[in-house]
Amino acid sequence: MLGAAIVTVTGNREAFIENYKGILEYTTESIVLQGKNTKICFEGSSLSIDYYTNEDMKISGKIDALRYL
Repeated sequence: MLGAAIVTVTGNREAFIENYKGILEYTTESIVLQGKNTKICFEGSSLSIDYYTNEDMKISGKIDALRYL
């Protein structure tokens, strides 16, 4: 789908997200991103955003769950 967010998860320690629209929530236990048509929620512990640009970002930490809301 054109413009949809692309989420690539490597194990349970890193995630790369492309085409997200914005950051809605950011704590060490939860990161919620706005995609084109959905929200993307990462849950875990020691979560952090290593870097982000207008087009992509990298999340690291212990990822326990990935949910689309």
